[in-house]
Amino acid sequence: MPFDFFSVFFVIILFFVVSSVFLSFFPIGLWIAAFAAGVHIGIFNLVGMRLRRVIPAKIVNPMIKAVKAGLEVSTNKLEAHYLAGGNVDRVVNALIAAQRANIPLEFERAAAIDLAGRDVLQAVQMSVNPRVIETPLVAAIAKDGIELKVRARVTVRANIDRLVGGAGEETIIARVGEGIVTTVGSSENHKQVLENPDAISRTVLQKGLDAGTAFEILSIDIADIDVGRNIGAQLQMDQAEADKRIAQAKAEERRAMAVAREQEMKAAVKEMRAKVVEAEAEVPKAMAEAFLRGKVE
Repeated sequence: MPFDFFSVFFVIILFFVVSSVFLSFFPIGLWIAAFAAGVHIGIFNLVGMRLRRVIPAKIVNPMIKAVKAGLEVSTNKLEAHYLAGGNVDRVVNALIAAQRANIPLEFERAAAIDLAGRDVLQAVQMSVNPRVIETPLVAAIAKDGIELKVRARVTVRANIDRLVGGAGEETIIARVGEGIVTTVGSSENHKQVLENPDAISRTVLQKGLDAGTAFEILSIDIADIDVGRNIGAQLQMDQAEADKRIAQAKAEERRAMAVAREQEMKAAVKEMRAKVVEAEAEVPKAMAEAFLRGKVE
């Protein structure tokens, strides 16, 4: 009796092991789901995916969505994209979203965008629903020396044709900031900018800042303008302080030269006095010598 029990237990364990190995190479459940969804893929194709180190579910499930959406995509393309390191599910979702929005997008372009490291689904969504990018606070100085701090909102739409090789949001923000600085810097005074803030938008839009980027700028709106420091007055004060220090340094230099000259004159006077005293000391000696020689009567 114990022998029969262990035999049955061993047979059960062996059955589960063989079944697990069989189902790992022959995904019957996934094949049935694909067949029910109208995706014609053979069981041996699924086994071949296993041998090629491709997870069949990563190919079959997106394929089912593509077929249900009416897209013509082959399993070979999906498998090749998976082996290249792409996200097959995201590419198929992007193709479905583009089809629903009447945006022309082919699988090859979507796969290239995905392999380039960009979110192709988000790009399609941005093509339908434009995105607003807010720039950081940009400080610029008008010609009258008044500082203005400007914050802008840029409405952009993804340009699918330029997603591969196009610049990103950082370039848009940098170019808009450059346009703000140029516009404010060319204004005669800061009041002109405060009275007509839309002049910044017009000037920046005319520069074609979206060239070479993956976006299309729809509008630039000035969200906030604050008056900052009076940089011109501060520079004048700093210049005056610098001139003052230079004048003080020159005055100190002249005073030092005058003191040195006075010291030289005092030294010369002392030297002359010493020579006079020395000469006066020689007079008695000369007179005494003259008396001794009898030259003085």
